[in-house]
Amino acid sequence: MHNNRTTSCRLMVLILCVIAGLPAASSQADILLPAVISDNMVLQAGDRARLWGWADPNEEIEVGISWRDFTWCIQADDTGKWEFLLNSPDVGGPYQITLKGKNTVTIRNILAGQVWVCSGQSNMQMSVNQVLNAENEIAAAGYPKIRLFTVERRVAEEPQDDCKGKWVECSPETVGGFSAAGYFFGRELHKELKQPIGLIHTSWGGTPAEAWTSMPRLEENPNFEPIVTRYKQAVAVYPEAMAKYKQDLAKWEEAAAKAKAGGKPAPGGRPNPPMGPGHYQSPAGLYNAMIAPLLPYTICGAIWYQGESNAGRAYQYRELFPTMIKCWWDDWRQADFPFLFVQLANYMEVKDAPGDSAWAELREAQTMTLDIPNTGMAVAIDIGEAKDIHPKNKQDVGKRLALWALANTYGVNVVYSGPLYKSMQKSGNKIVLRFEHCDGGLVAKGGEPLKGFVIAGEDRKFVRADARIEGDTVVVGSEQVAEPAAVRYAWADNPVCNLFNKAGLPASPFRTDTWPGTTANSK
Repeated sequence: MHNNRTTSCRLMVLILCVIAGLPAASSQADILLPAVISDNMVLQAGDRARLWGWADPNEEIEVGISWRDFTWCIQADDTGKWEFLLNSPDVGGPYQITLKGKNTVTIRNILAGQVWVCSGQSNMQMSVNQVLNAENEIAAAGYPKIRLFTVERRVAEEPQDDCKGKWVECSPETVGGFSAAGYFFGRELHKELKQPIGLIHTSWGGTPAEAWTSMPRLEENPNFEPIVTRYKQAVAVYPEAMAKYKQDLAKWEEAAAKAKAGGKPAPGGRPNPPMGPGHYQSPAGLYNAMIAPLLPYTICGAIWYQGESNAGRAYQYRELFPTMIKCWWDDWRQADFPFLFVQLANYMEVKDAPGDSAWAELREAQTMTLDIPNTGMAVAIDIGEAKDIHPKNKQDVGKRLALWALANTYGVNVVYSGPLYKSMQKSGNKIVLRFEHCDGGLVAKGGEPLKGFVIAGEDRKFVRADARIEGDTVVVGSEQVAEPAAVRYAWADNPVCNLFNKAGLPASPFRTDTWPGTTANSK
């Protein structure tokens, strides 16, 4: 068998050399792998998993896999890069892969299952040790068939081909610092599908969507010209801005040290570094360093929790967010994989009166993204916290994301969405609203009456409305509005609202009008 393998290997090398127009390798160097291809990893089951790495230019590498009695050879290109697609095994493991060149590299404890990327800003970054009931959640996290990979936070001006991180088995010792939303999502899939789950966590708090989008995609769209221009202007003055920042920071640190010595708190107003190369909010900076290195890796889909940093430019987000999604789809070189996201939770002062809201407009932009096939949205309007932008209930966030995946990716018969506004019809001095996803019927959580509805005539002056459920519709009206033109629901940063379906999932905030919002001209 060994002689047959050797002959097969040499023949394959010659074939690859002819196809590539390259000479046979005459020297060899150590085989190197990216961080994401390593011990404990999860391969997307039953798919064409991509493996890649580096060696000497034109070096031949023998590949062996434990789930098949077969060995073949590949060849690095003239820059030393090699890449190939591997028929991954069905669900199970552990398996191993052996690569032989000058050195031998063995990747051990591999599982085949479902692989998901978990990305966004601070609410995806928020770790398990910060959530509700954290101590018990961590103690119960003995799931060795869930594997966790966290990309080290880094910014880059150009796309990178590797990152820092490692795969670990999920356990009470490893889960505490991992993304809570990601973990609870993966846990739900693992329990329901009875499959290994691989979670690749790549997020950074306080980051806008443009930081996660490639620069060519931003530059090719005239509507994103303000983003690109602001950054170019910041780069032009960056040396002077950085010098001033260092001076201001030194003064602040001196004042803070004196305050500490005197038993007083540090002064406020700590200087922030200027926008420019290396800034975590720079356009494409996180795409280059924290997405590009993952792009060859075969995945099932992605979950996303972000939007707070773009709320002041919600109208722009209507196009920016879909652009980012399509950028990932194209650059990942896979079909349009499932992309599931969390709508912004309720936050800030509770508002029970009509008014404008940038956060409501951002939620609207997120809802509009559902028009793109293979996207899904978990509504979180009922599980936020007024005084904390990082609500601690990430269990329900993960579960609601998982419901979308279970129903639409894996074909499980579950209710996966709360009511979504579909259409309106005027009926005398009232407006009748129809919804999708009324599964089991509409309900007012906590009992009647329905809360969160406002109504206006053509004068665009909204007032609180009376609303009642009639079958799968909601009828809305007010004695103050004789000729109604529009209805809004949960249209506030932190609204009082209670429309759900009987499956216990909340209705998404919405409005029936298209009147210009508070962020309409923000770029």
